[in-house]
Amino acid sequence: MNRVWGYLSAIIVAMLFGVWFTLDKILLDYLHPLALAAMVYTLASVFLFIIRLSPFHPHMLGIIHRESKVEINISRRNYFTLFLTALFGAFIAPALYLNGLNQITAVNAALLTNVEILFIILLGIFFLKEKVQLKDIAGFTFLLLGAIFLSTNNLQNLSFDQNLVGSLLVVASCFFWSMDTTLTKFLSHKRDIFFLTGLKCGIGGLILLIVSYFLGLSFELPWDTLPLLLFIALVCMSFSIVLIYIAIREIGSTRTGSIFSTSSLFGALIAFTFLGEPLEITQLLFGVLMFVGILILYKDDDQKIDDGLKLN
Repeated sequence: MNRVWGYLSAIIVAMLFGVWFTLDKILLDYLHPLALAAMVYTLASVFLFIIRLSPFHPHMLGIIHRESKVEINISRRNYFTLFLTALFGAFIAPALYLNGLNQITAVNAALLTNVEILFIILLGIFFLKEKVQLKDIAGFTFLLLGAIFLSTNNLQNLSFDQNLVGSLLVVASCFFWSMDTTLTKFLSHKRDIFFLTGLKCGIGGLILLIVSYFLGLSFELPWDTLPLLLFIALVCMSFSIVLIYIAIREIGSTRTGSIFSTSSLFGALIAFTFLGEPLEITQLLFGVLMFVGILILYKDDDQKIDDGLKLN
């Protein structure tokens, strides 16, 4: 049952990030991306710490952890790992990506960001020693192909004869995001998940606020957009970062990172529903292909469990 919740958590995270990336388009008309990220991470941190201090906290932990074995103690090494995840995933990666995006087209940047899936798979195999079988590779391939098409939506117009530095910056940002996902594996078994996620968002938000301040970026938003900002921060960011810990704990960083690529599908659906952007039947077909990839990974786990029961 925990494995089911792991897959479900990963899919919900992809959905929340798809919503987040799509709704960001509205707020980016008023804010610089770094300033927006700073506000989202800071608000998410405050919300997570409010949950941590509320009387509902013990009950929520009981629901989240269920039968999972968790660790109570948080060591100095864990705090150092947490700082690295915040540094890599909430500061360095977005800074590199935005600088690279200014030098290449959005289409090429969208394609290059899917390199993160490959980085996560390689780090999971060689760094975390996660086992990958032939069925896993088939599932990863379906997810990658679907993500590439949904991100570009026009493979004929791809061109890499632009600024090489810009392309390398985007690829580098993907590496740091994959490092964030991989390192989270070492924190996913901790019991005090709201404290850890709140602290991670707080560190990332503080760094982004400082950088935004020294860059002279504006934090002004029209009053009618504040509910949207709060929804992105308190729902999309807060819940997704907690669910990432659950997903990585139950199914590993490799599968979690691969399933996360379906966020492009959810983003396309949200953009079609709320922003009126076009949605083609081919996009839906490649979205189905991605879920076939998830099914392959899930069924592979089923087979492993059945084999284990037979051996016992």
